[in-house]
Amino acid sequence: MSLFSLVGKVAVITGSSRGIGRAIAERMAEHGARVVISSRKPEPCAEVAAAINAARGAGRAIAIPANISSKHDLMHLVDETTRRLGQIDILVCNAASNPYFGPMAGIEDDQFRKILENNVVANHWLINFTAPQMLARKDGSIIIVSSIGGLRGSAVLGAYCVSKAADFQLARNLAVEYGPSNVRVNCIAPGLIKTDFARALWENPEALKRRTSTTPLRRIGEPDEIAGAAIFLASNAGSFVTGQAIVVDGGVTI
Repeated sequence: MSLFSLVGKVAVITGSSRGIGRAIAERMAEHGARVVISSRKPEPCAEVAAAINAARGAGRAIAIPANISSKHDLMHLVDETTRRLGQIDILVCNAASNPYFGPMAGIEDDQFRKILENNVVANHWLINFTAPQMLARKDGSIIIVSSIGGLRGSAVLGAYCVSKAADFQLARNLAVEYGPSNVRVNCIAPGLIKTDFARALWENPEALKRRTSTTPLRRIGEPDEIAGAAIFLASNAGSFVTGQAIVVDGGVTI
């Protein structure tokens, strides 16, 4: 069996109706997993699941909408996945939000709280709902999609960067807790990726030119390039990797 095979595995991916999350879901399905498509709106989730089933065979994907700001929704996501598919082997916490762009001095308390709650606390909730079954089986992979923003300072994305730095530490803490039960927890730290979420950072030609001029690979990334890292971490290929932040940024942070 291939080191990268996910045959027989069930993967839940939040924020998977588009962008990085959708690429991860599509590629995990390609590698044999049954995938759960989840984001806030039901219709886009159903569309992505239908597209995966059309490409990979009936039953390869199901849609279970969930708003990451709702603890109840996240509990339902885990319970319904387990009811319909039996278990969860892979959890990808990809959904995030950033309602504010500007200096830290200008952010409203509610905006700061929303960023921390959606990008850190919601991951904590979802992992806590999912981990017990993995720990009982002594097998599982949890992946948090963080950002290189958590490794650097920013004059305009400060609160978002704080939340992404916290995700690195969340993974380290849980890797220590879960390691004795063979459950791995890791982060992926993307650089600038061509997604709708980051559109403001790449659709301006001058801003894109400035960014790529200091990127060793001289381009921005594609969602599939994050999906590859996720498959590595979810499969046997990454079975001795835990508590890490894998940077996928074209060399920006070097």
